[in-house]
Amino acid sequence: MTQGLAATEPGGDIKALAAGGRTNFFGFVIRLAARLPFLFVAGRIYGADALGRFAIATITVEFAAQLATLGLKRGLAQQLSRSERPHVHVVWDAMLLGLVGSAVAAAVLIALPRMMFPNSAIHGLDWLLPLTIFGWALSDIALAALAYRGDVAATVKARAIVEPWTISIAAFALSWYSLRDGLILAYVLSTIGAFVASLWPLLRSYGWPSGWRPEPVRLAKIAARNVPLAGADAIEWGSRRLDIYILGRFFLPDIVGIYYVAQQVASLPQKLKTSFDPILGPVITRNLEEGNRVAVAKQVRQVGFWIIAAQVGIALALGIPGEAVMGLVGPTFVGGTAALGFLLAAEAIAATAAVSEAALIYVARWRNLAISLMMIAVQVVVSITLIYALRETLPLLRSWGLPARLPADARADPVSAAGVAVGLMVALGFASVLKSRLLAKRLGARVSGWRWPIVWAAAAASAAGAIVVLMPEWFQLAFGVILILAAYGGVIWVRGFTHEDRALFRMGKAEDNGAEAAARTVQAAKGA
Repeated sequence: MTQGLAATEPGGDIKALAAGGRTNFFGFVIRLAARLPFLFVAGRIYGADALGRFAIATITVEFAAQLATLGLKRGLAQQLSRSERPHVHVVWDAMLLGLVGSAVAAAVLIALPRMMFPNSAIHGLDWLLPLTIFGWALSDIALAALAYRGDVAATVKARAIVEPWTISIAAFALSWYSLRDGLILAYVLSTIGAFVASLWPLLRSYGWPSGWRPEPVRLAKIAARNVPLAGADAIEWGSRRLDIYILGRFFLPDIVGIYYVAQQVASLPQKLKTSFDPILGPVITRNLEEGNRVAVAKQVRQVGFWIIAAQVGIALALGIPGEAVMGLVGPTFVGGTAALGFLLAAEAIAATAAVSEAALIYVARWRNLAISLMMIAVQVVVSITLIYALRETLPLLRSWGLPARLPADARADPVSAAGVAVGLMVALGFASVLKSRLLAKRLGARVSGWRWPIVWAAAAASAAGAIVVLMPEWFQLAFGVILILAAYGGVIWVRGFTHEDRALFRMGKAEDNGAEAAARTVQAAKGA
């Protein structure tokens, strides 16, 4: 196999990973800027109850959309790198599979609307919400195809600009129409926007599938081969949403809404991992095709450090002034501060598992799926156990004269709801240990991205945070987050980053830009 430029250049893979990560990190910043206005509008105008109802409905729909992609969100790169058919035909095979999967998933939820609204009444056209599954699933597949060709900018536009800004603006505008249905309608509009923003660049890049004919047998084989990958995708995504669904079964909608805000803030660092997905997949598949497993371990270790370092820094910056961050959405939401802290810790702990899985889906897909299933089981057991334990403990603490808030209805208690966040943290820690050990064994090299300078940087950030929390809330939000990040970033840059690490921030003619590096990586994956 002839090697492309990315493969022959010294450090070519690291440059490609850094360039792709830079492009999507920019998208992460834009997404952050758009998501916070949505949370502000939803919390201040619609309230916790409406937001909780919205949260359960949309996570159910998005989970179904994950299943509907049949693992092609990450598996399409491997299909394209191995196929001798025209790539446009392979892509449209994938789109057809996504269409079939979406139809099945939508039919199930339309028939069983209580899965979307377990703790609230169903109004008007609520039962048609599952139709958005088509938009999310086909958009994911289209963006995966574009990422294979190095077009990570399309993901940034669709997911970090069009989708979040559409839902933010529409939620505000539709609040004048209906406080009951405004959030759901805004969600539908954002789905349509993201789908159009994904499909248009796909058609420009791959063109129309001239001469393409669906092959049912081939499609069935692809679907069967992707079962473990689809399961891993759904479980990895669902583990971040299962806590909301558990809350919906044990708590009132307003508690779900408070937790949802904490989850949305905490999940922002998790987007950093997805920033590397579009380029990490092709790089890993190419090296695996060449049998270069040591290189795969190096790439996982490198990206793992970048993600862990960034997630710990962001977790400290958002978690230390947590009450101010939650209070920005509304005074009611301050009760979710404890949940926010545990969720931010969970995201930092999960980084190792998330990056390890990027390679495990190719070298040990069934074992990876088994670990993911065990992780879900641990999450459910620990979460439910803690909910009941906290409900029993809080009255005892109050009887001892300790400050323990306990509403008349246990389903309205935000403190015991934090047990679900602890359950997620424990489950993700469990998965990180097992998945990193399994991958290290399969690759024959260390894969953990942990480095001790992260502890020193965290200590510096905590010292800065101790001063920040003494200031007024407006100061904590306007300057405190930046000061904590600056203290953390200064130490990690000096003590933790090597020359290769700094490639993530290196731009200009001397270094690869995002599109060029990604394109060369893809050419290397294709070979000649």
